[in-house]
Amino acid sequence: MISAGDFRNGITLEIDGKVLQVVEFQHVKPGKGAAFVRTKMKDIKNGGVVETTFRPTDKYPQAHIERADMQYLYKDGDMYNFMNTETFDQISLTEEQCGDAMKFVKENEMVKTLSHQGQIFSIEPPLFVELEITSTEPGFKGDTATGATKPAVVETGATVYVPLFVNEGETIQIDTRTGEYMKRV
Repeated sequence: MISAGDFRNGITLEIDGKVLQVVEFQHVKPGKGAAFVRTKMKDIKNGGVVETTFRPTDKYPQAHIERADMQYLYKDGDMYNFMNTETFDQISLTEEQCGDAMKFVKENEMVKTLSHQGQIFSIEPPLFVELEITSTEPGFKGDTATGATKPAVVETGATVYVPLFVNEGETIQIDTRTGEYMKRV
């Protein structure tokens, strides 16, 4: 059990049958009246954000989130197939369950699955991936003074904005959290 006075960013709790993660918190001590904790909490199963206040003495059970390394095998229709590399168990998840996490992941790459009580609710791709550019417009000489960018399609089908000097066929590094170009490889 965790009291509201001990809330920190990233803590996951079970409140009213929901699994919530503390995104932001603030301890408030008004001049008049009792202290309270103002929080922003994210429902980890549906992604909704809720703002709530708690008394510092309120206690809630901590939710246990399991992280497992899985290898992304292939996409079959609208299902993504993964394999646990230790037990060789395979699972299939829908596009809705994976969300945008898979737009930068190639086949045979490792990802982390997040689950609560055996139910997978999210996929975490690697922080940085290296992908080849399959199509982009050629850059024009002299257009680099403003730090301009152009759209480029990478081998997974996602579109990334890259500097004008990056050409088709080159491999680039992408930050999967923001979807931004990092550097040429």
